[in-house]
Amino acid sequence: MSRGKPREIAILNATIELLQMHGYQALTIDSVAAHAHASKATIYRRWRNRVELVKAAIDAFDQQRNESIPDTGKLRSDLIAVLETLRDTSTAPYLAMINDLIAASKHDRELAAALQVHVSDEALSPFRRVLARAMARDGLEAAGCEDLIHDVAEAMIIRQVQLERPFDDAFIFRVVDDILLPLLEIYLRPGNSLYKKDPPL
Repeated sequence: MSRGKPREIAILNATIELLQMHGYQALTIDSVAAHAHASKATIYRRWRNRVELVKAAIDAFDQQRNESIPDTGKLRSDLIAVLETLRDTSTAPYLAMINDLIAASKHDRELAAALQVHVSDEALSPFRRVLARAMARDGLEAAGCEDLIHDVAEAMIIRQVQLERPFDDAFIFRVVDDILLPLLEIYLRPGNSLYKKDPPL
């Protein structure tokens, strides 16, 4: 690991912590530098302004989350692991931070553009990585389904949270067994079957 890497991680973690504690409007380069025990010069050498720093921080948060998702050896349990990880990281402070950034972006074009790039970054989708791994492992081919799986699962999670319904095991199993696996089955090439490789029950 390079000498700069631990310092960069500390700065990005400090940015997330301050966003969760005080919100975007209160975030400054000075406050991040103080919280991370870094100099402003160190931050400005890597990020030109607050928006670039925030985008880098939420990118890093998602990357770290995705790397924590285990390879269970089966597609069904892989998908369950993704949803469990999303549930574990969707804490009240995290959700408040996301809502605050969305609200702030309505009055900040640069922030809005940065959030759009973040949301559309395929590399940050936890489903894309897990599906690619599972398809290679199980010898299945379902090209073109990754974005749809991500969008459908995300929409169901957002609706569940907005309606203040529990993001519990029953919800996770319903999403995987009743929605995602049948949807993936449609995309499989002839001769392949998810259920032959990985029974849902």
